[in-house]
Amino acid sequence: MWLKRQSGERELSLSPLGNLETEVMERTWAREEITVRDLHQELAGRLAYTTVMTTLDRLYKKGMLSRRKQGQAFLYSPAFTKVEYQARLTQHVLGIALEDSKYSNAVLSRFVDAVSATDAKMLDQLDELVKAKRRVLRRPR
Repeated sequence: MWLKRQSGERELSLSPLGNLETEVMERTWAREEITVRDLHQELAGRLAYTTVMTTLDRLYKKGMLSRRKQGQAFLYSPAFTKVEYQARLTQHVLGIALEDSKYSNAVLSRFVDAVSATDAKMLDQLDELVKAKRRVLRRPR
């Protein structure tokens, strides 16, 4: 699988993140490194310490966070940037959607409709990307 981590046996899980996991990832991306205690304090005590600890551990096991031991505590850091995560998630979702060629035209049409409804300029960018990819694919190897 393309998401296999090179440094170990854990694989990145691209299952959707829950609200708390998303908030924890956002705070971790912003801080770059965080402990359970720091995150618990940052959340202003609205969650139990053990809930924060379990959420960080779950994100670590999903491959979203890395951790290193410092004294008795773990320091958690993002395994990759937010942009990298979004790119992987997008690639994964599109891969699933386009896997069955029976539905690929519908998926592509819906994507173009969504892009053009949002931003005509983005549709021009998409056109340029398609043209560039065609040029690359035509080159002799």
